[in-house]
Amino acid sequence: MPARLRPASYADVRDALAADPRSTEQTRLLVKHFLAVLAERAPGTSVEVRVPPYAAGQAVAGVRHTRGTPPAVVELDADTWIALATASLTWAEAESSGRVRASGERADLSPLLPLSMGEGAS
Repeated sequence: MPARLRPASYADVRDALAADPRSTEQTRLLVKHFLAVLAERAPGTSVEVRVPPYAAGQAVAGVRHTRGTPPAVVELDADTWIALATASLTWAEAESSGRVRASGERADLSPLLPLSMGEGAS
């Protein structure tokens, strides 16, 4: 996993989630943390999850690609990604409201959500 997509510590994730309002740095930490957790939960390169302008990551086993766009792409904003990862929003709600754009085989991430906050999570 690229160094830029390493899970953050439980304390850092907890503090970033509790911050009101959340700063750009806290949002970046959460986006990257949850992308890293997704990649750990479902390793692979068949789905690219894009959360502009913060980060993108690949996950889910399947068709291997070496160049260009992967077989499946999910694009969403940071608030939607964090809400999905923390179970504040369901995949179905995000899709029906247009908050997530998903195309391609394996682009439905609902079986993989929500994601863990990290070590120390209850």
